[in-house]
Amino acid sequence: MLVWFLPLFLLFLMIGLPVFFGMLAAPGILLWLNGQERDLILLYRNVYNGMASFPLMAIPFFMLAGELMNRGGITMRLVEFSQAMMGHFRGGLAHVNVLSSMLFAGLSGSAVADTSALGSMLIPAMEKEGYSRKFAAAITAASSVIGPIIPPSGIMIIYAYVMGESVAALFLAGIVPGILVGVGLMVMVKLQADKYDFPASRSKASWGERGNASLKAFFPLLTPVIILGGILAGVFTPTEAAAVAVAYAIIIGMFVLNTLKIKDLPDVFMRAAMTSATVLLLVGAAMAFKTVVSLSHTPEILAEFVLGLSENPLILLFLINLLLFVVGMFLDAGPAIIILGPILGPIFVDLGVDPIHFAIIMSVNLTVGLATPPMGLVLFVASSVSGERVETISKAILPFLAVEIVVIFLITFIPEISMTIPRLTGFAD
Repeated sequence: MLVWFLPLFLLFLMIGLPVFFGMLAAPGILLWLNGQERDLILLYRNVYNGMASFPLMAIPFFMLAGELMNRGGITMRLVEFSQAMMGHFRGGLAHVNVLSSMLFAGLSGSAVADTSALGSMLIPAMEKEGYSRKFAAAITAASSVIGPIIPPSGIMIIYAYVMGESVAALFLAGIVPGILVGVGLMVMVKLQADKYDFPASRSKASWGERGNASLKAFFPLLTPVIILGGILAGVFTPTEAAAVAVAYAIIIGMFVLNTLKIKDLPDVFMRAAMTSATVLLLVGAAMAFKTVVSLSHTPEILAEFVLGLSENPLILLFLINLLLFVVGMFLDAGPAIIILGPILGPIFVDLGVDPIHFAIIMSVNLTVGLATPPMGLVLFVASSVSGERVETISKAILPFLAVEIVVIFLITFIPEISMTIPRLTGFAD
């Protein structure tokens, strides 16, 4: 069934059917044609069961926290902080774009929120400074994938839920890979800045200006410290941490910075609810499909096929990275993790790959897929924000994608990159 699912699913996407309905219609039709009416009922019943989970409640809370911080002007303070630190370099606004994404990642954990919030500010500013619109949109889309890598991360919460792993361990394992992606993008920005003579966005900030920008950004930057610190100290669960992040965002926005008004809350709640509903519906559909796939013994069949290709774990990791990269071109990271995680994870754990390490390989690879043509979600968001065509952005983003692919292979073949912090803190063996 898995062989026919993907072509049928892609066909539904091409004719304009929403992803949620495509993920249910494709297996539903196949089950009906096979005369498996009992499994068909199980498929649709498990849509609700897949969403009814306490750990998954962290996702809408983190979405809401991101919306509150964006509406409360906290995003602007992060950009001002980044500009004070890096705006004087050649290609300064491009560096600011990347650094802002790294900082915003610690608040929202969403690539889409990153692209929308930062893109609406930085793309017009970069165009005004003399950058082409396609370049500004491309670096915004490329840097936004850092959002789900640096904790908190909605994608890692989903992976932990599906595979029974520790959310805290995954969060810790994502810190260095996320920083590595950001540093790699900055290196590419410098190379392009030297080649095309990009401007600096401002003169070098004085220490006083940097101190003032740091004070303004202090409370926003404290958010990931509270979230991670509370989880690691055992004060609260990841879901409770997400709720604390919402309360903290409201307190900071309404009472400390005075930038968030009560009249803003209905629209903020509505936007967070719509985004969360989309994610949770996809999770429910993917969990339902996962249940049916497990009944068909597809994981065991695929495991035999994969192990038949080679007995060398390094070669298999290389091949799986290629597979995940292709899947990421067409399928959103959340559903891809739910569908492929239970199939691929056990195979590599049996081969001796640490489950946390494989989780990071899969999460980072599929997250980069969000910015990969032709179906990368953040490409469409960047297109909407900038007014540039997706095809044009797709060409401009290729050098940055190359950097991210290099980082993926570094993470894959050097486990210490992702595993050192979890091991030092006792969250991994």
